[in-house]
Amino acid sequence: MSEYRFVFDTNTVVSALLLRESISRQAFDRANQLGRIILSLDTIAELNDVLGRAKFDRYIQVNERFQFLALLVAKAALVDIDVTIHECRDPKDDKFLELALSGQADWLITGDKDLLVLNPFRTIPILTPKAFLSHPWIEDRT
Repeated sequence: MSEYRFVFDTNTVVSALLLRESISRQAFDRANQLGRIILSLDTIAELNDVLGRAKFDRYIQVNERFQFLALLVAKAALVDIDVTIHECRDPKDDKFLELALSGQADWLITGDKDLLVLNPFRTIPILTPKAFLSHPWIEDRT
């Protein structure tokens, strides 16, 4: 059986990294158990930029942040984007919709209201980490 494919927005990934007991981290870990996180060059670039910000230095060292990113990229599936989307009220978030469609994602996990209002996006559920964890229809395909 095929594995599930997940898109996580940048803020959710950063929360998962910084707050190891958080709902975001639980959702991130569960997604890794159930399938594969998918990334695009644009989402990797944004993560790289955000993780390099000095404001996170008091929580976790910069080298640890980039080790996390390197491991994420190594484990994730890199998707070539083959669609252009202009549907999110925050145009910077369109890249996650493009990734979800191009990568045939099963879910987009986010806390961003600009994305959540689009749920579902062309049949792809857009859920908060908490909603993702609480759905009974998430089954192990392995």
